[in-house]
Amino acid sequence: MIMNSGRRARERIGLAVGRWQHGQSVPDEPDTDMGLKDWITRYLPGGAGSPGARSAEAGPNLAVAALLVEVLRADYDVAPAECQQVMASVAALLGLGPEDTQALVAEAERHIDQSHDLYQFTSQINRAFSEAEKVRLLEALWRVADADLTVHKYEEHLIRRVADLLHLPHSSFIAAKLRVTGATNRN
Repeated sequence: MIMNSGRRARERIGLAVGRWQHGQSVPDEPDTDMGLKDWITRYLPGGAGSPGARSAEAGPNLAVAALLVEVLRADYDVAPAECQQVMASVAALLGLGPEDTQALVAEAERHIDQSHDLYQFTSQINRAFSEAEKVRLLEALWRVADADLTVHKYEEHLIRRVADLLHLPHSSFIAAKLRVTGATNRN
Protein backbone atom coordinates (compact mmCIF):
# COMPACT_ATOMS: atom_id res chain seq x y z
CA MET A 1 0.00 0.00 0.00
CA ILE A 2 2.81 2.43 0.86
CA MET A 3 4.55 1.52 -2.41
CA ASN A 4 1.45 2.48 -4.38
CA SER A 5 1.00 5.80 -2.58
CA GLY A 6 4.64 6.66 -3.37
CA ARG A 7 4.01 5.76 -6.99
CA ARG A 8 0.93 7.99 -7.08
CA ALA A 9 2.88 10.82 -5.46
CA ARG A 10 5.58 10.59 -8.14
CA GLU A 11 2.91 10.62 -10.83
CA ARG A 12 1.29 13.71 -9.30
CA ILE A 13 4.55 15.70 -9.35
CA GLY A 14 5.28 14.70 -12.92
CA LEU A 15 7.91 12.00 -12.49
CA ALA A 16 7.45 8.82 -14.45
CA VAL A 17 6.86 5.74 -12.39
CA GLY A 18 10.10 3.83 -11.90
CA ARG A 19 12.30 6.66 -13.21
CA TRP A 20 14.78 8.92 -11.50
CA GLN A 21 15.36 12.54 -12.45
CA HIS A 22 18.27 11.47 -14.62
CA GLY A 23 16.05 9.42 -16.88
CA GLN A 24 17.39 6.00 -15.92
CA SER A 25 14.84 3.29 -15.43
CA VAL A 26 14.80 1.74 -11.97
CA PRO A 27 12.92 -1.52 -11.54
CA ASP A 28 9.96 -1.54 -9.15
CA GLU A 29 11.06 -4.85 -7.71
CA PRO A 30 14.71 -5.11 -6.64
CA ASP A 31 16.76 -7.87 -8.22
CA THR A 32 17.45 -10.24 -5.35
CA ASP A 33 20.60 -11.59 -7.00
CA MET A 34 22.09 -8.10 -7.34
CA GLY A 35 24.32 -6.79 -4.57
CA LEU A 36 24.36 -3.16 -3.45
CA LYS A 37 27.55 -2.37 -5.38
CA ASP A 38 26.08 -3.87 -8.56
CA TRP A 39 22.86 -1.91 -8.09
CA ILE A 40 24.76 1.38 -7.61
CA THR A 41 26.92 0.69 -10.64
CA ARG A 42 23.91 -0.11 -12.77
CA TYR A 43 21.32 2.46 -11.74
CA LEU A 44 22.92 5.55 -10.21
CA PRO A 45 24.71 8.25 -12.20
CA GLY A 46 28.31 8.48 -11.05
CA GLY A 47 28.27 4.87 -9.87
CA ALA A 48 31.39 2.73 -9.94
CA GLY A 49 30.91 1.86 -13.61
CA SER A 50 30.66 5.43 -14.86
CA PRO A 51 33.49 7.32 -16.62
CA GLY A 52 33.77 9.79 -13.72
CA ALA A 53 34.36 7.00 -11.25
CA ARG A 54 37.01 5.43 -13.47
CA SER A 55 38.97 8.70 -13.60
CA ALA A 56 38.85 8.84 -9.80
CA GLU A 57 40.49 5.41 -9.79
CA ALA A 58 43.30 6.60 -12.08
CA GLY A 59 45.47 6.72 -8.99
CA PRO A 60 48.37 8.68 -7.66
CA ASN A 61 49.69 9.85 -11.04
CA LEU A 62 46.50 11.76 -11.70
CA ALA A 63 46.55 13.05 -8.13
CA VAL A 64 50.11 14.40 -8.52
CA ALA A 65 49.23 16.16 -11.77
CA ALA A 66 46.04 17.55 -10.25
CA LEU A 67 47.84 19.07 -7.26
CA LEU A 68 50.42 20.68 -9.52
CA VAL A 69 47.66 22.15 -11.70
CA GLU A 70 45.82 23.36 -8.58
CA VAL A 71 48.91 25.37 -7.58
CA LEU A 72 49.18 26.65 -11.15
CA ARG A 73 45.62 28.00 -10.93
CA ALA A 74 45.77 29.19 -7.30
CA ASP A 75 46.69 32.82 -7.98
CA TYR A 76 44.31 33.17 -10.96
CA ASP A 77 47.25 34.25 -13.11
CA VAL A 78 48.60 31.38 -15.21
CA ALA A 79 52.05 32.34 -16.48
CA PRO A 80 53.71 30.40 -19.32
CA ALA A 81 56.67 29.66 -17.04
CA GLU A 82 54.32 28.04 -14.52
CA CYS A 83 52.74 25.89 -17.25
CA GLN A 84 56.17 24.72 -18.38
CA GLN A 85 57.09 23.96 -14.77
CA VAL A 86 53.96 21.84 -14.31
CA MET A 87 54.86 19.78 -17.37
CA ALA A 88 58.49 19.44 -16.27
CA SER A 89 57.49 18.47 -12.72
CA VAL A 90 54.98 15.85 -13.85
CA ALA A 91 57.54 14.35 -16.22
CA ALA A 92 60.30 14.34 -13.58
CA LEU A 93 58.19 13.02 -10.69
CA LEU A 94 56.41 10.30 -12.66
CA GLY A 95 59.00 9.48 -15.32
CA LEU A 96 56.65 10.12 -18.23
CA GLY A 97 57.38 11.14 -21.80
CA PRO A 98 56.10 14.41 -23.28
CA GLU A 99 52.92 12.93 -24.84
CA ASP A 100 51.97 11.01 -21.69
CA THR A 101 52.69 14.07 -19.56
CA GLN A 102 50.50 16.29 -21.68
CA ALA A 103 47.65 13.75 -21.66
CA LEU A 104 47.88 13.31 -17.89
CA VAL A 105 47.85 17.07 -17.24
CA ALA A 106 44.85 17.48 -19.56
CA GLU A 107 43.02 14.71 -17.68
CA ALA A 108 43.97 16.33 -14.36
CA GLU A 109 42.51 19.66 -15.51
CA ARG A 110 39.23 17.96 -16.45
CA HIS A 111 39.18 16.14 -13.12
CA ILE A 112 39.88 19.33 -11.14
CA ASP A 113 36.98 21.10 -12.82
CA GLN A 114 34.68 18.47 -11.28
CA SER A 115 36.42 18.16 -7.91
CA HIS A 116 35.33 19.79 -4.69
CA ASP A 117 38.31 19.28 -2.40
CA LEU A 118 41.98 18.35 -2.19
CA TYR A 119 41.45 15.28 -0.03
CA GLN A 120 40.48 13.09 -2.99
CA PHE A 121 43.96 13.72 -4.41
CA THR A 122 46.03 13.70 -1.22
CA SER A 123 44.43 10.50 0.06
CA GLN A 124 45.64 8.63 -3.03
CA ILE A 125 49.14 10.06 -2.58
CA ASN A 126 49.14 9.12 1.13
CA ARG A 127 48.35 5.52 0.21
CA ALA A 128 51.02 5.25 -2.49
CA PHE A 129 53.93 7.57 -1.57
CA SER A 130 56.62 7.41 1.08
CA GLU A 131 57.44 10.50 3.14
CA ALA A 132 60.48 11.24 0.95
CA GLU A 133 58.31 11.09 -2.20
CA LYS A 134 55.79 13.42 -0.58
CA VAL A 135 58.58 15.91 0.17
CA ARG A 136 59.70 15.71 -3.48
CA LEU A 137 56.10 16.48 -4.49
CA LEU A 138 56.03 19.40 -2.06
CA GLU A 139 59.20 20.77 -3.66
CA ALA A 140 57.60 20.41 -7.10
CA LEU A 141 54.58 22.37 -5.87
CA TRP A 142 56.91 25.14 -4.67
CA ARG A 143 58.70 25.13 -8.06
CA VAL A 144 55.39 25.71 -9.83
CA ALA A 145 54.45 28.51 -7.42
CA ASP A 146 57.89 30.13 -7.82
CA ALA A 147 58.15 29.71 -11.60
CA ASP A 148 56.96 33.27 -12.20
CA LEU A 149 59.41 34.51 -9.51
CA THR A 150 56.53 35.48 -7.21
CA VAL A 151 54.90 33.16 -4.69
CA HIS A 152 51.38 34.47 -4.25
CA LYS A 153 49.70 34.13 -0.84
CA TYR A 154 47.03 31.86 -2.36
CA GLU A 155 49.71 29.55 -3.75
CA GLU A 156 51.46 29.40 -0.38
CA HIS A 157 48.20 28.73 1.42
CA LEU A 158 47.31 25.92 -0.99
CA ILE A 159 50.72 24.29 -0.60
CA ARG A 160 50.39 24.53 3.19
CA ARG A 161 46.99 22.80 3.04
CA VAL A 162 48.45 20.07 0.81
CA ALA A 163 51.37 19.58 3.22
CA ASP A 164 48.91 19.18 6.09
CA LEU A 165 46.79 16.69 4.14
CA LEU A 166 49.94 14.74 3.26
CA HIS A 167 50.76 14.57 6.99
CA LEU A 168 54.06 16.39 6.52
CA PRO A 169 55.44 18.41 9.43
CA HIS A 170 55.67 22.19 9.18
CA SER A 171 59.46 21.89 9.17
CA SER A 172 59.27 19.92 5.88
CA PHE A 173 56.99 22.60 4.44
CA ILE A 174 59.46 25.37 5.34
CA ALA A 175 62.57 23.39 4.34
CA ALA A 176 61.07 22.58 0.91
CA LYS A 177 60.15 26.22 0.40
CA LEU A 178 63.65 27.40 1.27
CA ARG A 179 65.30 24.78 -0.94
CA VAL A 180 63.23 25.87 -3.93
CA THR A 181 62.79 29.61 -3.49
CA GLY A 182 66.06 30.31 -1.70
CA ALA A 183 66.55 32.04 1.61
CA THR A 184 65.55 35.46 0.29
CA ASN A 185 61.93 36.51 0.11
CA ARG A 186 61.17 37.96 -3.33
CA ASN A 187 57.55 38.91 -2.62
